[in-house]
Formats: sequence, C-alpha cells, structure tokens
Amino acid sequence: MGMDLGFYTFGDLGTGDGNTRPPSPGQRIRDILERVRLADEVGLAYAGIGEHHRPDFAVSSPATVIAAALAQTSRITVGSAVTVLSTEDPVRVFQQFATMDQFSGGRVELLAGRGSFIESYPLFGADLADYDDLFEEKIALLLALDRSTPLSWHGRFRPALQDAVVLPRPLDLPGRGPHLDIQVATGGNPQSSVRAGTLGLPVNYAIIGGRPADFAPLVELYRRTHAEAGHPEENRRVTVSGMGFVAEEGALDFYYPYWHRSMAGIARERGFAMPNRIMYESTAARGGAYAIGTPEQVAEKVVELHAHLHHDRQIFQLDLSGVPQRESLRAIELLGTQVLPLVQEALGA
Repeated sequence: MGMDLGFYTFGDLGTGDGNTRPPSPGQRIRDILERVRLADEVGLAYAGIGEHHRPDFAVSSPATVIAAALAQTSRITVGSAVTVLSTEDPVRVFQQFATMDQFSGGRVELLAGRGSFIESYPLFGADLADYDDLFEEKIALLLALDRSTPLSWHGRFRPALQDAVVLPRPLDLPGRGPHLDIQVATGGNPQSSVRAGTLGLPVNYAIIGGRPADFAPLVELYRRTHAEAGHPEENRRVTVSGMGFVAEEGALDFYYPYWHRSMAGIARERGFAMPNRIMYESTAARGGAYAIGTPEQVAEKVVELHAHLHHDRQIFQLDLSGVPQRESLRAIELLGTQVLPLVQEALGA
C-alpha cells in the first residue's frame, strides 16, 4: 500500500529565540509559496495552508494563498488546513474552491473544521454557544451545494436559498465526478469520526500529543461507519497531521526552541502546564506524536504508525514558531527526496 507525505503551515510569524525580528506577513506568505514550489518539485503529494485570525500568523484568508500556490505548481495538491467552516458562508467557500478546482485541474482540497482557536467567532458574528450546530448546518449545506445546482435550502444561520444557481461547478474527473474533494478535520473525538463516516468524507486526524497508535479505535470507527453507510471505499481515506521536522543531524535540538516558544504561548493563554524538555523528548520518542529526526528516523516513525492506523497520508507542521526559511526548505527537500522513498520501500509501494 502506498503512502502520501506532505506538510502544512499556518504562516507562523514567531521566532525561536523571541528576539530576532519576525518577518512581515507578506514575506512569510512569499516563504510559503516558495515551500510549496519546492514540495511540488521533490514529489510531495500535499501542502496545507491553514487559517488563523491572530497577530502571530500570516494567513487569515487561506483560499487566497492556496490559489497563488496552485497557480505556480503543476502536480501537488494544495488544501486548506483547515477552513473554519463554522464561521464561513458555505456558498462563498464552495465558489472559491470550485474556482480553484477548475483552474488547477482538480488539485485543491477543502478540509472543513471548527478550528482550534475561537477568534473567528466574534470576528464574523458567530455565537460560541452554537459551536456544534454551526458546523453541522454548514457542512450539510456545503455538501448539498456540491451535489447539485440549482438548490433550495433553509437553515438557522444563513438566509434561505431558493432555486439558487451556484457557479462555477467543480471539474468532472474520473473516479471523483463533478465534485469537490471535501474532507473533515478532527482532533479525535468519536462523534467526529462517526460524522465523517456517515457523510462519506475522508477524515484528517490532528494528533498533537500522546501516542498516535491510540487513535486506532477511532480510525476503525470511522471506517466501519463509512462502510455501513454504503459509501464508496475509495472515499474512505485517512490523513494524520502533526508536528515534525527533518534534518541530516541535530533535528531534535534545533526544533526544540521553536516548539517551546509555541507551546509556552498556548500554555499561558489556556492555563496549561508550561512545556519543558522532558515533555518534548518523550513525545518525540518512539511511539510519541512528534516525528523529529533524520530522514531514517522520521521514515521509521511513519511506517510504525502505518502498522497501527493504515492511513493514506501523513503531513507535518515543519515551521512551528517561525522555523527559518532555509531550514524549512531543507526539511521539505529531505521529506520528498529521502523520507518518502524510504517509506514507500518499507510499505512495498
């Protein structure tokens, strides 16, 4: 069985030491575009561009950056990581991604989620008390738009549609039909796995701590629900996303200050325990969630996890807290030229 690899980014504007002047948002976006070009050249399958509405991240409008990335590449799939659908208009999201699908030849993915931060809720007039209901209604509308047009629809959080013609339509591709590639993101609760399976969508598990192998029951729940709902097996795809970094040597030491700065900021905001080196190294050890090391070590981690989850794709956040561009590019190059061949050889692909 084959395995796709890739990376994802939120355009982090931080710096590992907290003293170096951070790049401008424009520079960081140009950095991201350079990374996607390189990923395309070295054979990676996917680049994800996420969404945040905070001063420490450059990307608040992922579709804009995804479009730029697609326009300068020819093979790689570029997707949202994630589109915070709860605070978006599904009609506009559908139009944006269908437009990108058309001009890229079907190389765009829409990863729908609720987001790990809540800044978009007050910004776009959404009530956190409706957290679950917002997502349920909007994913249903998005899928209805993908199925057919014209569409008549009504709900709680958006004006009704009456025989609405929503254009453009996605490309009609063999094996996919005239539909967007829509996936669901989850942090790992069972209800999300059931939802993705019931809807017949691929799923992305964000695994940012603990032991990824412990997600095996959730993945099995997703696959079982998907099959019992009668959806095609080719749509039963699983992606794992998490932190990682690749270097010829010294990866663990190099990545630590960037990891620590990011985790310490989250800990201060949310009242978590402050991070330390012991936490970092234990999570980067065998069986842990971080894939940090030489190409051989990272490949071993991917193959080991595949034995538990049998997932189809694994993607890494390589630039946590603003890892410099030179090191980010080298990590992407190693991921494509060394890690990927090792993984494919081990899995017999």
